[in-house]
Amino acid sequence: MNAVNLDADSWIAAGEALLPDAIALRRAIHAEPELGLDLPLTTAKVKAALAGLPLEIREGPSTSGLVAILRGPANGRTVLLRGDMDALPLIEDTGLEFTSLTRGAMHACGHDTHVAMLVGAARALCANRDRLAGTVMFMFQPGEEGWHGARFMLDDALLDPLPDVAFALHISPNMPAGTFAGRVGPLLASSDKLRIRVIGRGGHASMPHDSLDPTPIACEIVTALQTMITRRVSVFDPAVITIARIEAGTTDNVIPEDARLWGTLRTLSERTRAIAHEGIRNVAEHIAQAHGARAEVEIEHGFPVTVCDGRIVDLAERTARSLFGESGWVTMSHPMMGAEDFSYVLQKVPGAMAFLGAAPEGGDYRTCCALHSNRMVLNEDVLARGIAMHCAMAEAALGDDFTL
Repeated sequence: MNAVNLDADSWIAAGEALLPDAIALRRAIHAEPELGLDLPLTTAKVKAALAGLPLEIREGPSTSGLVAILRGPANGRTVLLRGDMDALPLIEDTGLEFTSLTRGAMHACGHDTHVAMLVGAARALCANRDRLAGTVMFMFQPGEEGWHGARFMLDDALLDPLPDVAFALHISPNMPAGTFAGRVGPLLASSDKLRIRVIGRGGHASMPHDSLDPTPIACEIVTALQTMITRRVSVFDPAVITIARIEAGTTDNVIPEDARLWGTLRTLSERTRAIAHEGIRNVAEHIAQAHGARAEVEIEHGFPVTVCDGRIVDLAERTARSLFGESGWVTMSHPMMGAEDFSYVLQKVPGAMAFLGAAPEGGDYRTCCALHSNRMVLNEDVLARGIAMHCAMAEAALGDDFTL
C-alpha cells in the first residue's frame, strides 16, 4: 500500500487513496480463508502489508494474532483499533472472481474487509504520526468465530499495559452502504452452547412399554425450554434459546438408548444469563426425571455481552457525522442477538464497536444475503470510509478535546 500524507482533517482523502490497495488485500485474504486461532497465510499477508512501517510488532504463543504499535510524538493516552481475521466453515457460492480456493472455508462475516481497513488505517496513521498525541495499537485478531481469540491475546499480555480506549468496526451487508451505526450499552449478546443428553432405555419400536423412549422426552424438553424463557425472563432483558440439532436412533424400528440436543443461548445481561442457565438445567433434568429418565446438561460459556461505553459511542457518532455528514451515523434502536469476542476487550477497556453498512451496489440492504451466508457479497467501496473512520477515531480519542 502507498503512504498518504494529509492536509488538515483529510482522513477521507487517505481512505480514498488507499482504497485500491485495501481492495487488493481484501481479495487476497478472501481467496485463501483460514479457520480458528492459527492463520499463517493471513498473518503473513498482514505482516507483508505492514512491512517498512514504524511499528512495534507483538506476537504471543497462543495464536497467530499480532499487535502492531505506533507511538506518536507525544506521550499521551493509548487507543486500540481492532480487526478480526478468521473465516467461517462454509462452502462459498458467490461466483466472485476471487472466490475461496479453500473448500469448506469462506470469509462470510467480512473479516477480510476488517483486516484490509485496519491495515489501511495503520499506513495512513504511520504516514501522519506527527498528528497523534499518543499511541495507537492495531490488533489483528484470529479466532473470533467461536474460538475466543481476543481472550487468548489478552491472556498472552499482548495488550499490556491496557489501552485507554478501544474501537472496532464490523461490516454489514444489511445496512445502507457507507453508513455507520451503533448504540450505548449492550450492542451484541452473550452466546453459550447447550448440549443436553436424555438417557432412557433402548428396545423394540413395537414394544415401547418395555423400554424408556428418550425421544419424546427430548421433544418435550425443547418446547418446555421455550416456555421457560417466556415465563422466567423479562421481555425488557431478553434471552433467546434455539435448539438447532436433535439426534436420536439409528433406524425406524429401534428405540434408542439416548437422545441428544444441541443449541445456543443468547442474553443481554449476566443476570438473565444466570437465570436462563438455572432454568435450562431445571427443565431438562426434572422433565427427564418425571418420565423415569435422566438428563445430562452441559453449558459451555461463550462470549460475554458486548457492552459499548457511552463516551466512546458519542465520540464515534460525532466523528462519523463530522466526516460524512448527518447521514453518516444511525443510532440503533435495539441490540442484536449475535455475539462478538471483542466483548472481552470491552470488559477491560472503555470502548465501542460500530457497524459499517456495505450493502452491495444495486441490491436492497433489507433483503440481500446476510452475514454468515455462503452467498454474501459486499460493496468494497465502503472500505475507504472504514479506513477514514479508524484514523479519525484514533486521532480524536488521543486529542485534548476528548476526556474519559
